[in-house]
Amino acid sequence: MKRSLLRCLVALVLSTTFVSAQTKQSVMLAGAPPMGWNSWNWFAGKVTDKDIRQAADLIVSSGMRDAGYIYVNIDDTWEGKRDAAGVLHTNDKFPDMKALADYVHGKGLKLGIYSSPGPQTCAGFEGSYGHEQQDADLYASWGIDYLKYDLCGFRDVMDKEAPGDKLKQNRMMRDAFATMHQAILKAGRPMVYSLCQYGFDSVWQWAPEVGGNLWRTTGDINPSFDRMSLIGREQAGLAKYAGPGHWNDPDMLEVGNGKLSLDENRVHMGLWAMLASPLLAGNNLSLLKPEITAILTNREVIAIDQDPLGKQAERIFAEGPVEIWSRPLADGSRALAVFNFGEDDTFLRGITLHLEKAGAGNGWKARDVWAAKDLGPIGDDYKFTLKRHSSVLLRLSR
Repeated sequence: MKRSLLRCLVALVLSTTFVSAQTKQSVMLAGAPPMGWNSWNWFAGKVTDKDIRQAADLIVSSGMRDAGYIYVNIDDTWEGKRDAAGVLHTNDKFPDMKALADYVHGKGLKLGIYSSPGPQTCAGFEGSYGHEQQDADLYASWGIDYLKYDLCGFRDVMDKEAPGDKLKQNRMMRDAFATMHQAILKAGRPMVYSLCQYGFDSVWQWAPEVGGNLWRTTGDINPSFDRMSLIGREQAGLAKYAGPGHWNDPDMLEVGNGKLSLDENRVHMGLWAMLASPLLAGNNLSLLKPEITAILTNREVIAIDQDPLGKQAERIFAEGPVEIWSRPLADGSRALAVFNFGEDDTFLRGITLHLEKAGAGNGWKARDVWAAKDLGPIGDDYKFTLKRHSSVLLRLSR
């Protein structure tokens, strides 16, 4: 009896030690939301080795690296075929992944890659199904620092093996993501682990258990204000699931893409910063305009996103198109954002700043972050005029 109890205690200690080690590694890898650039939103399936090298160069020359953008992430369509031993090779677009990783690392950046737990990726290329450890070992040998793992092709496996059984499918999905996480750990190279499964089955509730450092909470974004704002607003209520080492991911940034106006780009960037979201730019860096660079590299906005307390914003007020979001910051200050998602200007008629709900109070000093202007003490009745699709981002302190 005593021996059985002793074995149980030893197993519990070892299990707790392993979980603690995993947690510690997660926080070290993604203590703040990851920042970088991903190829998909601009290049989609046309991305090449040359594009990634150019992106790395431009991240440095534009000042984005110095602002915190570290990861250069290759999305789908880099994969070739497996050889007789099951080892995956790159296709002609990426002739030497190790050399590419060395180039990116030489710029003071890190390289990310993409795969799927299914037999095929979203674009129909080779997935990692049945080859998880081989692929993790391969990524480690190349020097990969970040893996985006996209459910895509695995949904067919789920439907085939458990037709109509949502509970079993959920277990299969969790197991598939956990399998790759364990393979990454065994490969021995630290890699940020990004789960891409579009928010199915309340992924925020279980993603940390399978090793996720970040997880998509919604379907794909696109460069339209309506889609971006819908995705951002859907993050309401998810703050309790985010923190150092594990983050809600409302998808990549579309700042600088499509026909988004400057105000809309600022709403996008400011909302993602308030949400403690990963900041993964997705624009054509060779066409960066100064005003877009200024938005992406705004140090005060980035400081809110990267705040070490890691508390995601909560929506504290909503009336029609006007919303107010608040998040506490590590130094005791508060970030407060007022958004006008509507089609008309608003004078905030009848709307206060709800400072008490934000954890602040009348007389706190305010700084307008986008305007880089100190406003001095403000009260609940402080009024702004907000144009359509615009915002005010404040940092409040005593």
